[in-house]
Amino acid sequence: MAKYIFVTGGVLSSLGKGITAASLGALLESRGYKVALRKFDPYLNYGPGTMSPLQHGEIFVTADGCEGDLDLGHYERFTTTNTDEFSDITSGKIYYTVIERERRGEYLGATVQVIPHITDEIKKCISAGAEDYDIVITEIGGTVGDIEGLPFLEAIRQMKFDTDENDVLFLHVTLVPYIKSAGELKTKPTQHSVRQLQEIGISPDILVCRSEYPLSESVRNKLALFCNVEKSSVINCMDAATIYQVPIILNEEGLDSEVIKKLNLEEREYDLSLWQDIVRRIKQPKDSVTIAVVGKYLETKDAYLSLTEALLHGAVANYLKADIKWIDAELLENRMANEYLNNVDGILIPAGFGERGMEGKISAVNFARTKDIPFFGISMGLQASVIEYARNVLKLEDAKSAEMSKPAGSKNLVIDYKHDEHYNEEMGASMRLGSYTTSLLTGSLAKEIYKNEDTITERHRHRLEINNEYRQLLESAGMVISGNNNDSGFADIIELQSHRWYIATQFCPEFQSKPFNPHPLFNAFIQAAYKFKQDRNNIEKE
Repeated sequence: MAKYIFVTGGVLSSLGKGITAASLGALLESRGYKVALRKFDPYLNYGPGTMSPLQHGEIFVTADGCEGDLDLGHYERFTTTNTDEFSDITSGKIYYTVIERERRGEYLGATVQVIPHITDEIKKCISAGAEDYDIVITEIGGTVGDIEGLPFLEAIRQMKFDTDENDVLFLHVTLVPYIKSAGELKTKPTQHSVRQLQEIGISPDILVCRSEYPLSESVRNKLALFCNVEKSSVINCMDAATIYQVPIILNEEGLDSEVIKKLNLEEREYDLSLWQDIVRRIKQPKDSVTIAVVGKYLETKDAYLSLTEALLHGAVANYLKADIKWIDAELLENRMANEYLNNVDGILIPAGFGERGMEGKISAVNFARTKDIPFFGISMGLQASVIEYARNVLKLEDAKSAEMSKPAGSKNLVIDYKHDEHYNEEMGASMRLGSYTTSLLTGSLAKEIYKNEDTITERHRHRLEINNEYRQLLESAGMVISGNNNDSGFADIIELQSHRWYIATQFCPEFQSKPFNPHPLFNAFIQAAYKFKQDRNNIEKE
C-alpha cells in the first residue's frame, strides 16, 4: 500500500513547492523507493491546455497526451517516473466529473455537495494508480488561505483518517523573510500560515522554510515551538545557485531522513554523486555558447521553462554554459535580423500558436540558413522553416500557414490542417498530443544524432502539419524529410544537409530532457553551436 505525502504552501506563491516536491521525489528514489508525483490545482479550467503561457507558464505534455502544469516538468526532470493523466488534476476536472455523474443520476437523488461528493472525488484522484508506487507525493497548488483551495485541503485532511496514521505526511513550504531594517529573520508569517492550516484541521509534520539567510538555532526553536513540530522537522531551504542543488541542500538538512522516520519506512543507503556532478558542471563550465531564442511569450520566464532547462542539460553534458539571448519575434518583423542575431552561436525557434511574431520567426530562419548558423526549430519553428524555404528557395512568395491571416488569399498553404483524424473544432481537442513514433531516414543527421535508432518516440503538441502536397517539391529543392510518422504519413523532422547544422522537428523534444540524461537533439545542437563559435574565433584570429 502506498504512503502519501501532501505538499502545501503558505505566506505567498512561487515559493518553490514544485521544486521541493520534485527534490523530495529524487531523494526518495535515490533510496530505492518508487515514487509518483502529482499536482492538484484549484483553478476552474479543465486543464491548462487552452491557457496562455503568459497566464500560467508553459503547458507540459505527458506521454499519454495530458496537458499539464509546468511542475510536471520538474517532476520528470528530477525523477525517473513519467507523469500521466493522473498527475494533473484541477477543480475544473473534479467538478466536471461530479456534475456529469449527477446528470446521469448516479447520486440517486442525493443533494450534491462539496462534502462529501467533491472531496470524495479528489481523494479518488489522489489514490488512482497509487498501488503501483511506494510513495505518492501530491502538491496542492495555490497558497493556504485561498478560498478555492479549501476542498483540496479538506480532502487531504480526511486522508489522514481514512488510512493508517503512519501512511500520510503533511509537508508545508513557507517563507521566513529577512527584514533588512531589523537585521533579522521573521517567523511570524510562518506561524500565521501554520495556524491557518491548523484551523482547517491539518497540522504540518514537516516545515520547509525558504530563506535568504540560514536559520539560527533560536529561530528553529521558535518555529518548532509555535508551529507544533519537532525541531528536526524544521528544514531550512536557502536560495540555491541552481535548482539542481536543492536535493543536496534538503538532504543535508535531513528532509529525507525525517520523511522516512515519520512514514515508518525502511532506512536505506543512497548516493547523490550524480546530483553533485551536475551542480559542479553548472558552477564550473569550461566555456559558454550564446543561443538566440526567438519567441513570442517573453514576458514570463516560465513560458519556455522546459526549453530553458533542455538547453542547460545540453550545455552541462558538454561542460558548457548556455547563455540564452531572448529575442521578441515581433522585433524582427520590421528590423534587420542582423541587429539581433549577429554574434550568436546558434538560433532556436520554439513552439507557439497564432500568427503574432510568425514573420519575425521566418526572418530568423532565413538569417540562420543563409549565414550557416546552427539552427534548431521546434513545432512552430519547423513550420516557420518550411515557409521560409518555400518562399526563398522554391520562390512561392505567398507561402503561408493556414494559421496565418487571410490564408484564402494564398494559393500555397505549405502548412495546413491536414490531420483530419485528430482535428476537432473544440480548441482543446484539435491537436496531435502526446507520444508518437517517428521513423528515421537512413544516412540522415537525425539518425546519427539518435545513435542510428530506426524509430524514436517523442511528444507532440500542435494543430498543423507540413502539407504533403508540397513534400516532393520541397525534397527536390534540397530539403530532407528525415523523420516520418508512418501511420499518418506526416513529416516529423526536416533538415538541410547543405547546412552545417539545421534541424527542425514537429514534436517538442524538450519534454523528455533530464539533467542526467540530456535530450540528444539539444546535446547535438549545443555541440554544433560551440563548434561554430570556435570556427568563428579561429577565423577572427587569422
